[in-house]
Amino acid sequence: MPSDSPNPIDSLAFPEFLLHFEATLKHLFHDAYDIDKLSATRGMPDAVWQGILGTNPLSVAIPAKYGGRGSAVKEVLAFLEKASYESLPLSLFFGINIGLFLYPVSRYAQPDFANSIFNKFLTQQHIGGLMITEPGYGSDALSMRTSYTQHAEGYHLEGTKHWQGLSGTANYWLIAARKKMGDGSLGRDIDLFISDQQQDGQKVSVVEDYDNQGLYMIPYGKNNIDINLPSESKLNPHSSGIKMLLDTLHRSRMQFPGMGMGFIERMLDEALKHCSKRMVGLKNLFSMDHVQQQLSRLQAAYTLCSAMCARSSAMSALSEDLSAAGLEANSVKAVVTDLMQECAQITVQLLGANGYRVSNIAGRGIMDSRPFQIFEGSNEMLYTQVAEFIIKQMKQLQEDNLFTFLNTFPLTAASSLLFKDLLDFNVSATLPQRKLLDLGKILSRIICIGYVLDLANNGFRDALVQNCIAMVKQELEGLFASYKSTNTAAVVPHYKEQSDWTKFA
Repeated sequence: MPSDSPNPIDSLAFPEFLLHFEATLKHLFHDAYDIDKLSATRGMPDAVWQGILGTNPLSVAIPAKYGGRGSAVKEVLAFLEKASYESLPLSLFFGINIGLFLYPVSRYAQPDFANSIFNKFLTQQHIGGLMITEPGYGSDALSMRTSYTQHAEGYHLEGTKHWQGLSGTANYWLIAARKKMGDGSLGRDIDLFISDQQQDGQKVSVVEDYDNQGLYMIPYGKNNIDINLPSESKLNPHSSGIKMLLDTLHRSRMQFPGMGMGFIERMLDEALKHCSKRMVGLKNLFSMDHVQQQLSRLQAAYTLCSAMCARSSAMSALSEDLSAAGLEANSVKAVVTDLMQECAQITVQLLGANGYRVSNIAGRGIMDSRPFQIFEGSNEMLYTQVAEFIIKQMKQLQEDNLFTFLNTFPLTAASSLLFKDLLDFNVSATLPQRKLLDLGKILSRIICIGYVLDLANNGFRDALVQNCIAMVKQELEGLFASYKSTNTAAVVPHYKEQSDWTKFA
């Protein structure tokens, strides 16, 4: 069911398409316009968007039977990498469209309805996003209040959503809602509906524009929903709606390494370039031992993210159900976004005062990468879930020793051997949340080092692998120290009492 008006660029093989896309970004961001100035203001000139979308970039995430390039995960991640090297917000723009709209439509929408949508993406540069988060509920999606009722022509949806990327600009919205029962209560399951903003009665209204810090290219806001949708707008879950939502979120989290890859590579390149040129006395920064350590941390992040991209390419194809892949999806999303923020911080520190200019990509990168640790599940929540999953598995096997368990667990069997001296201790089945968080960070990094070992077995550069393992081991030593500490500090109520320093000076 290909579209009737193909873009000439679609005839290019993927490597040529990627080169064309990269060249287009360089021209728009460095020749026609100045990306550093554009990134300091909200939105983008229409000519820039038209130039970018004119390459038909989202065709990479549309199945071939609908006229797209086939949705090959490897190609999608490589495409996101090119975008994030030039602009992390641009890569997120594509990530929202792909992971949170095109993928679920491909898997769950009725074929004829999906075809009409994909045709608009391919021929009219339409875009789409996902509405889940609501005021007052945050990550507690299962408690959402947006509801729907069924009528003869379709469905009526009403509720409020907020912090949706592309608020006010998306042509299509995928909206999560719960069924309203006869007594007014809401069903436990969650369903997804497609709203076409060009159709009467389907338009979601933006009632407040948010002044988000960073990511200025992407509009966020508060949205009111009071719409009527046709019967075919409802997605068809393969089992339950909650599993459909989990499959969607896990698949989206597995594409985070693509967005992280180009950004981390850019931070590394900027840091290497600066440190080789910046002279301190008779030596450049590159010759300093501490700088070498910081650059090594950037390279470790580059290696880890490369390994995550390879793993995602191997296990998150559209044909795969990822609803039960929470352990890997949560680990990957949390670790790669921590790495992105760390790389931005390191690069800004190495660049010195110049790094704190809004026109500097590293300075912007601190704010642009920070929300990645929060949206689609805060990292604290995801790390805690990773720890709880592993503890549950250990309990089922009646195994208390962490190394013994990890050495037999498929995702950590090889990587756990590298850290046996750190992992050889018993884990309590009941841990306070702060310990679960530390343990989740530890486990996620060990899982990701397993991906690095797989990459090494396929011929990835050994020096980079060894440096990565060394840097991660150093980080794990710090995390284990935190995990094993007996710190139980809690907030002191009414802290201002007896704490005015001027009375003691």
